[in-house]
This record gives sequence, structure tokens and C-alpha cells, in this order.
Amino acid sequence: QVQLVESGGGSVQPGGSLGLSCAASGGIFSINVMGWYRQAPGKQRELVAAITGTGSINYADSVKGRFTISRDNTKDTVYLRMNILKPEDTAVYYCFAGDLQYFSGRKYPRVWGQGTQVTVSS
Repeated sequence: QVQLVESGGGSVQPGGSLGLSCAASGGIFSINVMGWYRQAPGKQRELVAAITGTGSINYADSVKGRFTISRDNTKDTVYLRMNILKPEDTAVYYCFAGDLQYFSGRKYPRVWGQGTQVTVSS
């Protein structure tokens, strides 16, 4: 059973930066894709970014050019660097892991982290 533990997040003013990390353990042989979803109050959970074990990346249009996803396969950890943050980036961010069917964001993953709050406000 894969377990995901997130760290990072917090509060920042518009234009600021934050970083998230997510470490996987247990059953990691089944992981090909890792990444991040977010869910704002009253909205559906949406894919932010996903990365495969070979480095293919998928970003939501709303974060392209501002967010960077990366992965350290030796540590089974995925990172999300968020720059030029906007108030609309405020949400709970969830790490996920799974196989290639979750790369596009058309299907919700089954394995999630605990979620971490990101608040962008002046």
C-alpha cells in the first residue's frame, strides 16, 4: 500500500513563492506517475501538474510558466515549486501517485496525500 506524506505550503502574498514536497513509501514499484491536484472551496479537485518516472510533464494551463514540478526517483519524492502566486491559487493541494492513466487528469487517482493548505492573500 503506497503512502504519501506531504510537506510545505502555507501563506504568502500575491507574487510570492512556495514549495511543496511529497514522499512516497510502501508499494512504490507500482508508481509511474506522481503529481499534484488542488481543491478550492466549492470547486472540484483539479489536476495541477503530473510527472512520470521518465520525466514527461503535464501542467494545467492556469499554472504553466509559474509552477515547476520535479521528481527525485532515488528518494521517491515529487516537488512542486510555485512562483508568482495568485489569490486564485488558494486551495488545499493534494499529492497523488499511480500509473499512467492518471497522467492526463481525466481520471482521479486512488492514492492521495493528506493535503496541505496554500493561501495567497494580501
